[in-house]
Amino acid sequence: MRRPRIIPILLLSKGGLVKSRRFKDYVYIGDPINAVRIFNDLRVDEIVLLDIDAGKENRSISLDLIHEIGEEANMPFSVGGGIRDVETIKNIIQAGAERVILNSHAIKDFGIVKESSSRFGSSTIVVCIDYKKTLLGKKQVFVDGGSRKTGLTPLEAALLAESHGAGEVIIQSIDSDGTMAGFDRDTIEQINRTLTIPVVALGGAGNSGDFESLYQITPVNAIAAGSFFVFQGKHRGVLIRYPAPSSYNFLSK
Repeated sequence: MRRPRIIPILLLSKGGLVKSRRFKDYVYIGDPINAVRIFNDLRVDEIVLLDIDAGKENRSISLDLIHEIGEEANMPFSVGGGIRDVETIKNIIQAGAERVILNSHAIKDFGIVKESSSRFGSSTIVVCIDYKKTLLGKKQVFVDGGSRKTGLTPLEAALLAESHGAGEVIIQSIDSDGTMAGFDRDTIEQINRTLTIPVVALGGAGNSGDFESLYQITPVNAIAAGSFFVFQGKHRGVLIRYPAPSSYNFLSK
């Protein structure tokens, strides 16, 4: 059996890196280029950088920053944030990113997924699906930073992404984001069991056991986290780390 890719997720805001809890309460954690250098030394599988301001500021993630990251990064990296058209995707790929992550605009119009995957290849296009429970307790996909519901369930959105040509989906629980209290394993298992494309699980990792127990239930292609890789101890002191994948007991059962 293969092991899953282990991916740090880095959030960009106002030129720096931040970390959220349930998509709010953002905490500054440092400089993105410095973080990339540290992750180089730690030999991470890959990294994801998401500009959380881009959508609301009606722009896309900075191409200059992507160039800078590409000059520093020794690992594959993917980027997202405010991407609305195929021309922007072309520029991002030319700037050095291996994959492009589509979020709100793709969920609103899956046509961009179809067009971009046809033009650049499905392996280049990733759709990030953010969801949380509504007041009635139903899990629903939200867009625009978790502020607007779509009426889609996570599975429905994932199937639409797949059918329109996405090469991979990121499944992110807003309710679990930054809590370090474990993954929403039921939702991830349902989607991973149903889709034929790779699934990345995100939201809630607090320790290596969370990675291991999720993988034993459903062998996703990749497991991602934010807080787990940047916070240390009960007071959540900032310390970038990356336990070697060989230290996890993924294949113990």
